[in-house]
Amino acid sequence: MDKFKEVKSLLDNTEQDAEAFYEKGNKAAGTRLRNAMQQLKVLATDIRKEVTDKKNAGK
Repeated sequence: MDKFKEVKSLLDNTEQDAEAFYEKGNKAAGTRLRNAMQQLKVLATDIRKEVTDKKNAGK
């Protein structure tokens, strides 16, 4: 559950960069946004593995 909370926190912190990039064309914010999306991808992969491992441990 900690990783899920980390995903929520990362999304909350990235919202300003998304707005700055899409609405104002701020290129630096776009770079930060891309970095955050990569971190989200890694976290999502970790969460998927945890869920699969926990689900299969019950069999």
